[in-house]
Amino acid sequence: MSRSSNPGCRVVRPEGAVAGQQGLNYFEGIAAETVGATGLCMHIVTIPPGARAKAHLHESHETAIYVLSGEAWTWFGERLEEHVVARAGEMVYIPAGVPHLAENRSNAPCSAVIARTDPNQRESLVLLPELDHLVPG
Repeated sequence: MSRSSNPGCRVVRPEGAVAGQQGLNYFEGIAAETVGATGLCMHIVTIPPGARAKAHLHESHETAIYVLSGEAWTWFGERLEEHVVARAGEMVYIPAGVPHLAENRSNAPCSAVIARTDPNQRESLVLLPELDHLVPG
């Protein structure tokens, strides 16, 4: 979907998947690229059973996640030493600058709506490959 110069309301139909730097696919949604957003991005991710993202952090933007179905484990902290489990109907908040890694340890897909304070579809993030091995598979 191309960016519009029309500042009115828009409907975005999440049709195309975009490969994220963390190793998961996201369905395109509200972003600077699709509707000209200047302060937020919102899209849908589905994590297949047994899949996980790469360890990373977002230096300057916050993330909010609403789990639509399934459950997601999110490991976080300087050494990914803590975790939370969010199930359908629950939300997760990730502050800027916090290392984290999401994974699906269940036998069913996990789908979630993700909103960020970075409006770009290709978000600004820092991969942390040195932390990936800290969460056992």
